[in-house]
Amino acid sequence: MNEAALLVLHSEGRYSLNAKNRTDGIELLASVNDGCISTAFFDPQYRGVLDKLKYGNEGKSRGRARSALPQMDDATITSFVIEINRVLKQSGHLFLWVDKFHLCQGVLDWFLGTELNIVDMIVWDKGKIGMGYRTRRRSEYLIVFQKSPVRAKACWTDHAIPDVWEERAEKVHPHSKPIELQKRLIAATTKEGDFVLDPAAGGYSVLRACRELNRNFIGCDIVYGEDEDEDEDESEE
Repeated sequence: MNEAALLVLHSEGRYSLNAKNRTDGIELLASVNDGCISTAFFDPQYRGVLDKLKYGNEGKSRGRARSALPQMDDATITSFVIEINRVLKQSGHLFLWVDKFHLCQGVLDWFLGTELNIVDMIVWDKGKIGMGYRTRRRSEYLIVFQKSPVRAKACWTDHAIPDVWEERAEKVHPHSKPIELQKRLIAATTKEGDFVLDPAAGGYSVLRACRELNRNFIGCDIVYGEDEDEDEDESEE
């Protein structure tokens, strides 16, 4: 295990930095040292909006790749949040992806008893129309949390990031995310060599952003991973 890995991991040889680890995120988090992560991203795989809409053709003509992914219940998501809270540095940031359903229902129950505080939110305009009985979904939401103590000075260096961000994401995963937005956020909240966490990495766009910015990535996915250079194509409309 190299010197950088020793700073963040206490499970020798089991997981690698700057690579696609295929494992359960809770297991990886258990191997991360306390208070060593500068910034974390978390995109839970939840069923909420699918169960609410109940289109009836899920896994057939609609959402085949998405419906095939392992689902997280509220208890599992809470377990992830508790562990992310443990491994984040003081005043470190968590970027939590949610859809409109969970934004309206509220997510604070996942954060009870943690030191994570909501400090901002970004609307991601995906540039394409999705599902919906009334309005059709075009956006996702990135809730910004900061671990106590809450402060902006020296913790967030880019003050030109708009709170509505338009970007078409490259479709390499059912939940592909906008790499340019993630790069801006990583650059704003970390320095070169800092550790960035994504314990449910999906298409590994955070890993790509870290490579371009010279940050250290630690992350995994229970389905996707192992081959660093493999780009899985799970495209669906």
